[in-house]
Amino acid sequence: MTVKKTGENMIGKGKAGPGRPKGLPNKATTAIKDMIISALDQAHPEGGAAYLVQQSKDNPTAFMGLVGKVLPMQVTGSGEGGEHIHEVVWRVANGRTGD
Repeated sequence: MTVKKTGENMIGKGKAGPGRPKGLPNKATTAIKDMIISALDQAHPEGGAAYLVQQSKDNPTAFMGLVGKVLPMQVTGSGEGGEHIHEVVWRVANGRTGD
């Protein structure tokens, strides 16, 4: 049996809320990341970096997979806001561009 939606049984009277602001991470995602970082710090007596060094030796395939996931997120360019700047140079020879 389906219930016909009327003004009385609709959440928010049919209007969507503003939602989460753009760029603000989900609370659950943030909490999970914090738990992972905490576990990483506790995984080795000398901290998370020492644990990752050990994993790079013991499990190089898994470690390189992790590097492949993380590295692209940390690459920044030389521009003011971290953007990549590319310079294109056109050379003219004999009055013509390269055909």
